[in-house]
Amino acid sequence: MKHSLVTKAIALVGAIAMTIGLAACGQSNDSSSSSDGLKKVTFMLSWAPDTNHIGVYVAKNKGWFKDQGLDVDIVAVAQAGAEQAVNNGNADFALSNLTNVGMYNLKGAHLKQVLQVQQKPSAIWCALASNTAVKSPKDLDGKTFATFGSNESDAVVRRMIQTDGGKGEFDKVTVGTSTFKTLESGKADFGGFYATWEGVQAEMYGPKLNCFTEPDYGVPGNADAIGVITSDKTIKENPDLVKKFTQATQKGYEYAYSHPDDAAQILVDEAPEANLKVDFVKKSMKTIVDGQYWGDPAKIKDGSFVLGTNDFVEPQKYFDFLAEEDAYTDSHDKVIHEAPNTKDFATNEFLGK
Repeated sequence: MKHSLVTKAIALVGAIAMTIGLAACGQSNDSSSSSDGLKKVTFMLSWAPDTNHIGVYVAKNKGWFKDQGLDVDIVAVAQAGAEQAVNNGNADFALSNLTNVGMYNLKGAHLKQVLQVQQKPSAIWCALASNTAVKSPKDLDGKTFATFGSNESDAVVRRMIQTDGGKGEFDKVTVGTSTFKTLESGKADFGGFYATWEGVQAEMYGPKLNCFTEPDYGVPGNADAIGVITSDKTIKENPDLVKKFTQATQKGYEYAYSHPDDAAQILVDEAPEANLKVDFVKKSMKTIVDGQYWGDPAKIKDGSFVLGTNDFVEPQKYFDFLAEEDAYTDSHDKVIHEAPNTKDFATNEFLGK
């Protein structure tokens, strides 16, 4: 199984290229249309297809993009990352999260999140259950962290250990492919996963894990405000496109949240290259629904919460924490002490009500 956003975000932050300033050189898809008159739109995955992307696959399968006059091509993530591709005009939309958008924008990108599907953190920090020396985060002191090399993950792990009474000191090894394999090989003692994906994988297929969550150990706010992003350029030049894509995608996530088993089958069918097992995807969706990761279904039903709404409060708490921990740097790798403001790079103006 491929890494999910926790690991992908960590990988990307360390790999943000200085070429962000060349965004104007990117080619946009603004003028292209398909043979049937539909406007061609590119949506880029942020890693392998999974349940975080499911709303886009559902919207495509149900014809909701076509209803809006859009021919949406779902493409694999570019080597430089989905954020870079959107910023440079090589993709119109992508899946990302507010944490990534904030970090990219501090380095010169011009991105905005137009739909936030995940409303609470799902990151889990785990050791193998067979590693009986680790009972709580303070036991990670002096252990080896399987990292993807970001200041962000270091800050989170350090805070969790210290909140649990430890010093927050640990060794690191950079993960090549699979965090699971790195732990099983003994090269590292713990790593970061997602409860809604790798957590399900471990539960169904192993290896068994012993995991800790950020809110339980002093990390404030929502680090995993996952959603759909586009560029400020696309918003300025084609707001009608942004509205059409956002609302069709929103409808896809709403359907997936209320019909999780059907949506799981759609993802498996629409993304055959991922070789997903339908029972696994159903279990992932059940975890999302039961954990109310996309919002309270009762509030969605009575209209007091609109699925897809960007939250400016909880992600901001997380950004403020990262700023306190000196985890933000500019394009010259100089530490930025002031946290970015969520209201500068997220908007709810394109959502349907």
